Amino acid sequence: MSGRLLPFRRASAAGPTGVAGTHPAARGSPPARPAGAAAPYPRPSGAPRFRELVEPHIDAAYSLARYLARGDAAAEDIAQEALLKAFRNLGSLRGEAVRPWLLAIVRNAYFDWRRRESDRVVTGPAADMALEQAPDEASGSAEDGLIRAGDVAALRAAIEDVPEPFREALVLRDLEELSYRDIAGITGAPMGTVMSRIARARRMLAERMGVTEATA
Repeated sequence: MSGRLLPFRRASAAGPTGVAGTHPAARGSPPARPAGAAAPYPRPSGAPRFRELVEPHIDAAYSLARYLARGDAAAEDIAQEALLKAFRNLGSLRGEAVRPWLLAIVRNAYFDWRRRESDRVVTGPAADMALEQAPDEASGSAEDGLIRAGDVAALRAAIEDVPEPFREALVLRDLEELSYRDIAGITGAPMGTVMSRIARARRMLAERMGVTEATA
């Protein structure tokens, strides 16, 4: 199942580029842009191909950055950096798979941001880089139940509490609705590992929400 999770959107309905988010669960409750956040996303004049191909996916870029970084200000910085890189490297885009291409850039921008943060504060390895486990059968009952209950904030918090790399795989599959093949291409992980991460992430999400899942 896919398309259940709740995407984060930029502050306004239209955003600085005039592109509104389209996911129904996100409408009416966008997170406020924090004070001192990064400058608006790039909309370079004279770049119709960028606007045509990339702008429809800007909310998806911000949403992935927000779930990875777990903070609005950081997500603004990461998404802006990714969009600038996308504009500069638009010539490398081949075919029509714009969303996977852009989200791969967002992911790389996130890891660049995290390395910079690590340089500022000397810490040990990230605690949430959990070991892989075997695939579990799971359904979307945890997410679906919470959406029906209207507990959007609790669901988002639970998703953010899922450790990497499981959170990343969960968002790419169940929010961005990417194929297993696309996720494998973005993360550099084998497809079997991607499937394992998604299954385990769904299980962890259900545990965090106290929801008993029905097996698929």
